[in-house]
Formats: sequence, structure tokens, C-alpha cells
Amino acid sequence: MNGNKRADIKIGSEVKIVQKHDQRTGKLTEGIVEKILTNSPNHPHGIKVRLDNGLVGRVKEIIN
Repeated sequence: MNGNKRADIKIGSEVKIVQKHDQRTGKLTEGIVEKILTNSPNHPHGIKVRLDNGLVGRVKEIIN
């Protein structure tokens, strides 16, 4: 599942994000969602979240 819809992402979900500095390479970082930062119901580049380790990025894939 991709991370374009806010309703699909829950706090505590395991996701893969792309950080701002990794957007060109497309390198994904895995982690647990701590906070959802995007307020709109959907976003074409992925919903922005903060992971439990403090990293911020846009969700590209929802693992569970």
C-alpha cells in the first residue's frame, strides 16, 4: 500500500519513508510512525510523518 492517503496511516504503523535528502536516490528508511505531520487527507508525494527515531519523511510504503 502506498502512503498517499492519510486515512491509511496510523500512529504505530510500520512504514518506509523517503527523507528530503534521499529524494533523488529514492533510498527508503524503515520505521514506526510517531506523528503524522500532513494535515490534508491525501498528498501526491506521500503523507509526511515523524518516525519514533526522530526522522521525518514522506511515506512511500505501508508495511503493516
